[in-house]
Amino acid sequence: MKLRNDLRNIAIIAHVDHGKTTLVDELLKQSGIFRENETVSERAMDSNDLERERGITILAKNTAIQYKDSRINILDTPGHADFGGEVERIMKMVDGVLLVVDAYEGCMPQTRFVLKKALEQNLTPIVVVNKIDKPSARPEEVIDEVLELFIELDANDEQLEFPVVYASAINGTASTDPDPEKQDENMQCLYDSIIENIPAPVDNSEDPLQFQVALLDYNDYVGRIGIGRVFRGTMKVGQQVALMKLDGSVKQFRVTKIFGFFGLKREEIQEAKAGDLIAVSGMEDINVGETVCPVEHQDQLPVLRIDEPTLQMTFLVNNSPFAGREGKFVTSRKIEERLMAQLQTDVSLRVEPTDSPDAWTVSGRGELHLSILIENMRREGYELQVSKPQVIIKEVDGVKSEPVERVQIDIPEEYMGGVIESLGQRKGEMLDMVNNGNGQVRLMFMVPARGLIGYSTEFMTLTRGYGIINHTFEGYQPLQKGRVGGRRQGVLVSMETGKASQYGIMQVEDRGIIFVESGTEIYGGMIVGEHTRENDITVNITKLKQATNVRSANKDQTVTIKKARIMTLEESLEYLNDDEYCEVTPESIRLRKKILDKNERERAEKKNKVTQ
Repeated sequence: MKLRNDLRNIAIIAHVDHGKTTLVDELLKQSGIFRENETVSERAMDSNDLERERGITILAKNTAIQYKDSRINILDTPGHADFGGEVERIMKMVDGVLLVVDAYEGCMPQTRFVLKKALEQNLTPIVVVNKIDKPSARPEEVIDEVLELFIELDANDEQLEFPVVYASAINGTASTDPDPEKQDENMQCLYDSIIENIPAPVDNSEDPLQFQVALLDYNDYVGRIGIGRVFRGTMKVGQQVALMKLDGSVKQFRVTKIFGFFGLKREEIQEAKAGDLIAVSGMEDINVGETVCPVEHQDQLPVLRIDEPTLQMTFLVNNSPFAGREGKFVTSRKIEERLMAQLQTDVSLRVEPTDSPDAWTVSGRGELHLSILIENMRREGYELQVSKPQVIIKEVDGVKSEPVERVQIDIPEEYMGGVIESLGQRKGEMLDMVNNGNGQVRLMFMVPARGLIGYSTEFMTLTRGYGIINHTFEGYQPLQKGRVGGRRQGVLVSMETGKASQYGIMQVEDRGIIFVESGTEIYGGMIVGEHTRENDITVNITKLKQATNVRSANKDQTVTIKKARIMTLEESLEYLNDDEYCEVTPESIRLRKKILDKNERERAEKKNKVTQ
């Protein structure tokens, strides 16, 4: 069997924040791919604004470097469970993985998730223990944890013999020795380990072509771009090929352009051979998992499985009293066009029409997946309203089932009781508890996904910000009866339209926590705070102080106003109740009741109680 020894295809996988993208940065810099005078930003692979701000990878990225006589194709994958669909498909494109593990945190839920996907595809692993320069690093224990995880996930004997490289991606150093003092000045040993251990692709470029699309990109000039691997044969520009669709139909098209990856750039190439990772344009409606082959030799590859959505929300046209003030795109036609454009590249997303022409049901992989879509739309000038996120209930073997998440929590010992109790109320089931001996405890739970909606704010309050929570989708289990999670507190609802005044806020701040600052424009039916009790109350925070001629010498000097709690988009989405909307515009995020009029709201509540 002939091999392409000049080529290696690898994916970098890890839990979020363990240093994947920083490691790719260093591999790129040290391979001499950038010019001497070229300025390269930190985390160069995270190319969009949201990725840079949040320090997370949202979309998988490909790059390639030259090391000695070999070309190494590298895929940087997302670490969040919400983007797990991308990770799974990338595993089909590569022959090996670099599993990056933090030298202090060790194996986390997402480490388990990504490694499981890699082992299922029978890929060759190399373990990189990153952040070895941390004072709290514990490399030996972390390697034991990784080995245990491999055994637990039924790795075969060859996979269990994984090579280990100890690295500090931020310093650009690596070594095969766990002692942080013995780090080499560069990452040469990591490059060598990749060349030695990752199998080279089979060179069957004389056989008929087989190319499968694993990721999608979109460009206004050339339309959809299919990114994938040539599994067999050769593809040339101008070639007439057949696209084998997911529904069984076959379409013919001509390959107009082929792009290879090099550094951070895409370069046009004339042909690609077996083993190459390329991007192809010229197909109008190409989809993930479809196979491209010669017209006369149609041979389809197994279809790639795409993770099903687990969470849905209703997106609506904004109809609040302030509608159309701040956004550029506010009509149902514009919002629908934008959602359809998102479907071009995001295969884990579903958009379905509803009975109303102004509302759509949008389903995604999780809160982060959907909130990033909303944040992107908001930045592009769209104005819309969204409802509370709901989990998607499925029938499994005739039983109604709901998604369940595996939750890992690291907290100081003193907060353990409160966290266990709060997850118990959310129907969480404890699997494991490990005391690390330094006052820190690690808890493992299985919790219904609907119990985790809105939990992170409560968790941060319970642990005073010292807790770390990570969760990943585990599967579907029979639906649990009764209420799971949700907000316990009622809200303060404005009865008037106008500007919030300092005097008005001071009159009601003993009733709860205020969400708006003095001078903010508000309307009747808008949520302006959280009540200390479980019921909603209407308040007037636009009230101005009566200006009389009578003065008290010291009355006004001693009053100070409490700081308002300003919520981010994610916090606002988590906070919502069934009878509320979140209004999102390029400039503001407002919470409101679905029914703005107080009397109508009370009538609807009475009706609800009667029907229940």
